[in-house]
Amino acid sequence: MSNKLDGTVALITGASSGIGEATAIMLAEQGAAVAVAARRKDRLDELVKRIEDAGGKALAIEADMSDRAQAEATVERTVEALGRLDTLFNNAGVMLLGSAKHADVDDWERMVDINIKGLLYAAHAALPHLTAAAADSPRGVADLINTSSVAGRLARPGSAVYNLTKFGVTAFTDALRQEVNEKHVRVSAVEPGLVATELATHMNDRAQDALKERLGHVEPLQSKDIAEIVSFIITRPKHVAINELLVRPTEQGS
Repeated sequence: MSNKLDGTVALITGASSGIGEATAIMLAEQGAAVAVAARRKDRLDELVKRIEDAGGKALAIEADMSDRAQAEATVERTVEALGRLDTLFNNAGVMLLGSAKHADVDDWERMVDINIKGLLYAAHAALPHLTAAAADSPRGVADLINTSSVAGRLARPGSAVYNLTKFGVTAFTDALRQEVNEKHVRVSAVEPGLVATELATHMNDRAQDALKERLGHVEPLQSKDIAEIVSFIITRPKHVAINELLVRPTEQGS
């Protein structure tokens, strides 16, 4: 019995840990050849070995997706090496919380560069390939999935610019969906709440303490939980499109 994603190719950004890593493993288990992109090449090489040892096919691409040339080259290298592109999971991102008054503006620029600009660069480069894949695939569909956040639905003090980026991701996703749906390219936003990943460790101590005070009592989602959601979206029949999916830990109220 063949797997649901046999013969397809997926590119996952932000794949060196967390949600991206877990999703790459799960899509490979479903039969997809996966290109995994991130800045930490050693982590990617370990991930590729793990996938290949399990019988899958994978390609590591060291890239900073906030750099336009590198983002575009990542897409093109995926197609050149693996033959096509059926799925883009735009997952690379950072969360650098803190009050606007005391913010390091460099943190703002980093979030805009990665969460917004990097996502746009990859999406723009991938769209022609996704459209072509939808036209010639037995599945009759291709997928572009963007990682947004509950912070793309609900603004809070201390996360203004992170909110800005994730509200932007959600809005871009829905507008793009309406542009390409008739080409059978499905565009989806996944909006996780608290997930046990490295994301919060990039923040300063004050921001980490504030997050722990608000959500420290909550049992977080695991990366595999989000990977299962991404897999669910991609493996729906071609007439079914999951446009937006918000998922929180049970104990997270907002």
